Amino acid sequence: MESNREEVTVSKACAWLGIARATYYRWKAVVKEEYTDITVEKIRELCVRHKFRYGYRKITALLRAEENLNHKRVQRIMQREGLQCRVRTKKRKSIGQPAHSADNLLQRQFHTEAPLQKLITDITYLPFGGKMLYLSSILDLYNGEIVAYSIADKQDTSLVLNTLNQLPDQANMLLHSDQGSVYTSQAYQAAIKGKGITMSMSRKGTPGDNAPIESFHSTLKSETFYLEGPWVLRNSSSAWRTA
Repeated sequence: MESNREEVTVSKACAWLGIARATYYRWKAVVKEEYTDITVEKIRELCVRHKFRYGYRKITALLRAEENLNHKRVQRIMQREGLQCRVRTKKRKSIGQPAHSADNLLQRQFHTEAPLQKLITDITYLPFGGKMLYLSSILDLYNGEIVAYSIADKQDTSLVLNTLNQLPDQANMLLHSDQGSVYTSQAYQAAIKGKGITMSMSRKGTPGDNAPIESFHSTLKSETFYLEGPWVLRNSSSAWRTA
C-alpha cells in the first residue's frame, strides 16, 4: 500500500487487496503510533548523548543515517518532549552604551533665519585606499555650511564628541540626528546638556528627516572619492566646510 501510494488511490489499492479502507487506516494508525514512540526514544537518546548541544537540524541529520525523517517532525517532537538545544546566551556588543532618544523637534523644518539655530549631524564612511574611515559632520541649516567635522577609523562615541566639542556653547541651538547608539549614549547626551543644546532625533526608518546632511555626504563622496580618487582626502579638507 505505502509503496504504491503515488500510483493508485487508497480505494483502488484496498479493492485489489480485498480489504476495507477502515481496516487500512486502523493499521496505519497503530504503525504510526509505534513508529513515533521509537522515533521519540531515538531523539531523546541522541540529545542526551550530545548533552543537548544539538538543535533539531543536527538531530535530523543524525537520524537520517538510519531512516528518512522530516526536520519539521523532529522539531515538533523535540519541542513537545522538552528536548531543545541548550545554547549559550548571545552577547551583544553595543557602541556607546545607549541611554535614551529625544523627540523629533525639527520635523523636517529645514529653513532658519539665522546661523547656529538649527544644526543637523550624521556619520558617513569614507573609502580611503584599503581601509575605511568615518566622517562625522555637523551642518548649519542656515546656509549649508559644515561648522564642525571629525575623521577617525572607528565609528564610536569619541568621534561624535570630538565633532560636538567644536561647537560654541550657545543657547537656543537645536541639533538634530538619527537614533544611532553614539547619539543616544550617556556621554553624548551629557555633553549636549552641558553645552545647553536642545537635542532632536529622527524616528527609526525615516532617512528623509536627515535629508540635508545625507545629501551633503553623498555629494562629497561623488565629487571627491568616486570621481577624483582618495588622494583628495589629504589635499582638500578646507573645501569641505561649505556644502
